[in-house]
Amino acid sequence: MLVDAIIFGGGAAGLWTLDELVAAGRSALLLEAAELGGGQTVASQGIIHGGLKYALQGWLTGSAKAIRDMPGVWRDCLAGRRSPDLARTRVRSECCHLWRTDTLASRVGMLGARFGLAVAPQLLNPDERPEALRRCPGPVARLDEQVVSPRSFIENLFDQHRRRILRIDADEGLSFDVDGFGDVRSVGLTNPETGERFRLSPRNVIFAAGAGNAELRRRVGLAAPVMQRRPLHMVLARGPLPELNGHCVDGAKTRVTITTDVDSAGRTVWQIGGQIAEEGIALEGDALIARAQAELTHVIPELSLAGVEWATYRVDRAEAIAAGGKRPEDVQVLRDANVVTAWPTKLALVPRLARELARGIDAGSSPSIFETLSLSEWPRPSIALPPWETATRWATGDLARTTGDRAA
Repeated sequence: MLVDAIIFGGGAAGLWTLDELVAAGRSALLLEAAELGGGQTVASQGIIHGGLKYALQGWLTGSAKAIRDMPGVWRDCLAGRRSPDLARTRVRSECCHLWRTDTLASRVGMLGARFGLAVAPQLLNPDERPEALRRCPGPVARLDEQVVSPRSFIENLFDQHRRRILRIDADEGLSFDVDGFGDVRSVGLTNPETGERFRLSPRNVIFAAGAGNAELRRRVGLAAPVMQRRPLHMVLARGPLPELNGHCVDGAKTRVTITTDVDSAGRTVWQIGGQIAEEGIALEGDALIARAQAELTHVIPELSLAGVEWATYRVDRAEAIAAGGKRPEDVQVLRDANVVTAWPTKLALVPRLARELARGIDAGSSPSIFETLSLSEWPRPSIALPPWETATRWATGDLARTTGDRAA
């Protein structure tokens, strides 16, 4: 049976692309072998960046240009004013805050952040600051970058397109018939619960599976290495913490990035990323926690960490290969015959990627073909839990004191 597109990967990129194709009248199906959002999406901090962190050098970088319009797109979708309708996505915060360590380089960085941005920092009066930053010695600014719950976002899109999203067994229930170099003639699917088989003939195959793209490309004969992984080692803190979403700037870098949520037990949870997560890849969990405790007490004056519990998690950012392993500046799309491999690089850039993918797909079959397939009984994938719900080891106490790791 002919379909316009089969999408592999149920993260932010795959689901938004599915919505874009359906809205354009294309027949599209999404396949997920594990959990929706279970790679990078649900592990992300959910900040809809507007280019601030990429303009700290004082000029408009390629990354800042690519991403600067994205907060407006997301804001319209989250308000239900444009497709996809994300009005049911939970917004953790309507803004982020920006503050700095008390150095000359940081002052320059904050000035540089003002150039060329659709979302620029607005300095706050002391009484307008969030509670956690009331006693910061330097300026505090507001950034109108929303912070969303990535899991809620995934759930929102899944609910809208459930009938077109299938769970598959990638090892035993998936096969490709390939004619020539990467030209997929058909895709064979086996229902993992009933054993029922389908064979679909896609006009386009879209690999949007993040780190899984490498194996998918190998299976269709596209074995050349085109992907890189840039790891992060993130920190989690839960307990009596104030609500805070934002970045502490140190020169041209975001020293720490903090986002806040609430876990299933009602405890406040911080996700802590930024420079500390990039440098933390070389550290074991306790050493990174000690570093995070020291950093937080330095960048947030008078912050109490009494009663706070700590954990870490690792996640890889999957991207197309860039020179020197650096972060790519924009979305990446590779086309081989009828196979498209795509990476958004950032959550905020997902709409930009989905639009580019949809533009390259013409209608060749009716969306109603799915009504002729017995897909209603096909199992659907579950949605991944956020990292603080799956962390199994939580540390307590002042690890920075016991290790001697105090920020300068």
